Amino acid sequence: MTRALFIIDVQNDFTEGGALGVEGGAAVAAGVTELLTNNPGAYDHVFASRDWHDGDNDNGGHFAHGDPDFVDTWPVHCVSGTSGAEYHAALDTSNVDVHVQKGQGKPAYSIFEGTTGDGETVPQKLDELGITDIDVVGIATDYCVRASALDAVAAGRTVRVLTDLVAGVAADSSAAALVELEAAGVEVVPSV
Repeated sequence: MTRALFIIDVQNDFTEGGALGVEGGAAVAAGVTELLTNNPGAYDHVFASRDWHDGDNDNGGHFAHGDPDFVDTWPVHCVSGTSGAEYHAALDTSNVDVHVQKGQGKPAYSIFEGTTGDGETVPQKLDELGITDIDVVGIATDYCVRASALDAVAAGRTVRVLTDLVAGVAADSSAAALVELEAAGVEVVPSV
């Protein structure tokens, strides 16, 4: 068994005060750092994804023209090279082995839609590293965490979402996402 941690989109624009900040985002950043600090060796590999959108186009309709619907269209966020796209300061990225960028010119929610710095896809990297088990943490429970966990199950991995280390856009949709994930075979558990 080779276990990985997926840290999903713990970025300034998704935490308090950001363009699409969610309540509890900063606490997730600090909590993930604490998890890795207090449990050295718990994960064979640590992946972290970031939305990394183009600043000169609407990213395939992802950025709203006018009012966003907050389902398929969104305010401008996580534009590559801006402070909003950077990891939150409370997230210690020194333990991250694999950085994944997603949403470059198109909508992307799952880490599986991104690529590493050297152009590898996430499935390629998982196979290369022999990863069988994945824990998922990050932002947002009801969007990118949900999509990433579902794709990890579809890729044949054993998946857990750590409920104390995720934050969602809305309470109802986050609760519904966790129910959907359990039905798909994801173990939904606290980190401790």
